[in-house]
Amino acid sequence: MSKKKVKLKKKTRFFVVFLLLVALGILSYDYFISNASHESKEKKLIEKEVKKPQDMEAKIFMVGDSLIHSSVYEDAKQSDGSYDFKPMLEAIKPISSKYDLAYFNQETILGGKEMGLSNYPRFNSPTEVGDAFIDAGFNLVSLATNHTMDKGEKGVINSVNYWKTKKDSVVYSGQWISAEEREAEISQIYVKNGIKYAFISYTTENNGLSTPYGKDYLNNEYSDEKAAHDIALVRDKADFVIVAMHWGTEYSFKVNNRQVQIANYLSSLGVDLIIGAHPHVIETVEYINDQKTFVVYSLGNFISDQNDVDNFTGLAFEVTLHKHVDIDDTVINTVENPKAELVYTTTVKRGSVNHNFKVVPYPQLTDDQLRNHDSYYERYKAIVNERFPNLTWGLTWE
Repeated sequence: MSKKKVKLKKKTRFFVVFLLLVALGILSYDYFISNASHESKEKKLIEKEVKKPQDMEAKIFMVGDSLIHSSVYEDAKQSDGSYDFKPMLEAIKPISSKYDLAYFNQETILGGKEMGLSNYPRFNSPTEVGDAFIDAGFNLVSLATNHTMDKGEKGVINSVNYWKTKKDSVVYSGQWISAEEREAEISQIYVKNGIKYAFISYTTENNGLSTPYGKDYLNNEYSDEKAAHDIALVRDKADFVIVAMHWGTEYSFKVNNRQVQIANYLSSLGVDLIIGAHPHVIETVEYINDQKTFVVYSLGNFISDQNDVDNFTGLAFEVTLHKHVDIDDTVINTVENPKAELVYTTTVKRGSVNHNFKVVPYPQLTDDQLRNHDSYYERYKAIVNERFPNLTWGLTWE
């Protein structure tokens, strides 16, 4: 074979090998790209299958005014000079302690016995009142009321200092001891079961006892401007904004125009739940603003000695704060499943003075405790149902 043919043969082999290597490279690259693309599609499919809608809930239980008349704290007095209100709540504790959030309105200032306890019209109550509510599972308390300034600045300072010692157990609002403290705590976001919420308490009433000039943080008196400022601090950070309102007409079962006006304004600011106090009797409930806001206009008294069936009867209420997160991260927050029940402060009369105060659910009442309680139940139920006739009645007490 000639040298020329040998060289040609070698070049041909080299070219064939080169083509094979190129082809192999192309095939390998295609395989790699195809496999990587397949793995990427599989990964995305798995991620899509894993990411599901999420639902979170927090149930809130609400009762009305803790209005501690002298007969109530005298009934709680122990031989050693301390006070024990826990037996008064023992029939409520089995349900209130089961909720994620349990709310009440502390009508009278907890200035403590060192200030001297006192009755109407300038109340001061033992701090053991708060201990009893905490023991019963209550962890949300409104402090802004028409009686906040009954004992002046010192009373508020004592009250706030007491509640500060319970911060691990209770969220409170409505009283502070500095403007800086108010701003910081109004802005606070709390979390329960993955749900973020804010809580603010206001009063429209002060019994003529205005706060000292420049110290309006002592008692959170309502104004539209103040509410707009406060709610703007939390609206974009919280799933739910809860506002406690001390408002309305005392001893009236009817909601007044000012309550409706404030409720609609708060709803326009983005408030989800409004909890009312001050009338000392129960009032109706309703959804407003296309069901964006639920309003409990007045829960009435929870425990007191106002010595009338209307004042001894209070509303116990439940709603569910429901947060839905879709797979595209869309969030829908709703106040759902409102349920109602009545409670009654039972007493035993000794002469002209009431003793043995105890709050009892209406379904557990006997005729000895309240004669004709079934007819009273229907009467008060109709009042609460006035604006919400399809309200569900009945809570589980055991």
